[in-house]
Amino acid sequence: MKKFFAVLTVIALCFVITGVGQAQAASYPAKNIACVIQWGAGGGTDNIMRPLCSIAEKELGVSLVMQNMTGGTGSIATQYVYDKKADGYVLLIGAENPALYDALNISKLTYDDFKPIILVGDETMGIIVGKNSKYNTMKDIIDAALANPGKIKVAITGTGGSQWVVSTFLTHVTGAKFNTIPYDSDASVRTAVMSGECDFTICKIQSGIEAYKAGTIKFVSMFAKTHSAAMPKVPLIVSEYPAFGQYMPWGGAFYGVFVKKGTDPVVIETLSKAFAKAFADKSYQEILKRYSINPLGYTGKDASNYINNWRTKTVKVLKSSGAIK
Repeated sequence: MKKFFAVLTVIALCFVITGVGQAQAASYPAKNIACVIQWGAGGGTDNIMRPLCSIAEKELGVSLVMQNMTGGTGSIATQYVYDKKADGYVLLIGAENPALYDALNISKLTYDDFKPIILVGDETMGIIVGKNSKYNTMKDIIDAALANPGKIKVAITGTGGSQWVVSTFLTHVTGAKFNTIPYDSDASVRTAVMSGECDFTICKIQSGIEAYKAGTIKFVSMFAKTHSAAMPKVPLIVSEYPAFGQYMPWGGAFYGVFVKKGTDPVVIETLSKAFAKAFADKSYQEILKRYSINPLGYTGKDASNYINNWRTKTVKVLKSSGAIK
């Protein structure tokens, strides 16, 4: 009899806890929401995602408090969000990097440990040098690196970052070896090249277009097989090195909003609807267009499928290049 009442007590408690959880989810959001950006201020993720969050907070009726948290190719911010409660009050504002963490031994966490709220878009990468650089073509850089192995400096945001991935491709196809210098954001790597501290880097169109227009950097090549409408005169990497064609098209960087896995579906739905409306806002679409971002707007299974496909393709390329086992 005692066991019987004990079981009833446990069942009752479960109902109480479930009821409390459902009530909390139904009243979500009841307070401000923290948004942890896994890269520094002024970087690609920061530039694209802050405006989205500014619009989304109007839909949610609470403030979205933005915080840049750099380091570990975004893994410090990713771990920070993962260590918080799965209640929807701490969001990860991330790029593509966590999809490769386990493959690169950066972290045990991947996007499998999170649920996507929305994937905003992806973009094409280009190779840039400073305005006073002696390098004017991709071939100039590769020839210099072949003649001086490990001497030509490439600025990257760390192992697993888009700059690291593309520089790995460059080494695999051309045989050129570089000296990789890590920085904490897209803005930092761009500054390193503009100042002459590094010889070149790989830059997203959106984060480099204004400096390109101002003449403070030069795009010497686009890591793509089709021209960008924003920079139609920049040569394609496949023009000088056709062997890159086997890796194209490659999605490059992508951006999204995520919550810890285990978050109540009602909360996820609330967030997804708010961010979907923000994404569709005309002013935000203009921002994506201005930065040459390919708009996605994926939520739910569409977002998860995109990430899984991107990961599969990129890991396959990294394995074939010898960058990972």
